[in-house]
Amino acid sequence: MIFTDKKMNVRYLWLFIAAFLSYFAIESCGVSYKFTNAKLDYSIYKTIAIGDFPNRAPLVYPPLYQEFNDKLKDSYSRQTRLRIVPQNGDYNVEGAIVGYYLQQLAVGADGLAAKTSLVMNVQVRFNNTKNPQEDFERTFTAQKEFPATTSFENVQGQLVSEMVDEIVDQIFNATVASW
Repeated sequence: MIFTDKKMNVRYLWLFIAAFLSYFAIESCGVSYKFTNAKLDYSIYKTIAIGDFPNRAPLVYPPLYQEFNDKLKDSYSRQTRLRIVPQNGDYNVEGAIVGYYLQQLAVGADGLAAKTSLVMNVQVRFNNTKNPQEDFERTFTAQKEFPATTSFENVQGQLVSEMVDEIVDQIFNATVASW
């Protein structure tokens, strides 16, 4: 847009700059909403007790215990207004990590494993003191594959983090989300 009138060019330039700055001012002041689909009635449910989930799996990865427990508690504190209490909450979540193992998935032409999967199982007991019909005991599972040519030690931390996130989401959805 080249105009022969210099005054017109200056006006368009200022108009462009004003529009540009307005756009960024509006974008930076936006309100962010996160919908978790929690089915909570905060006039009834105020607290949640989340017990520690000990690692009872035959194969033990030491950081798993702490990472799982921290992420589970953090999930409820970030996504709900429930107050986390040590025991006797309106909701009670407890259990244990009961499975953590490698599974060979595919065999290559040389007869060796071509793909391996890391599997994690967490047994959960959920108690709703206000509505006992929602109580359950269930095992949640996550599984991540990796090429057998990759060193397990090199990918274990990342795979565990992904599986913990997945299982924490499954537990949250089964307990307080309306899925």
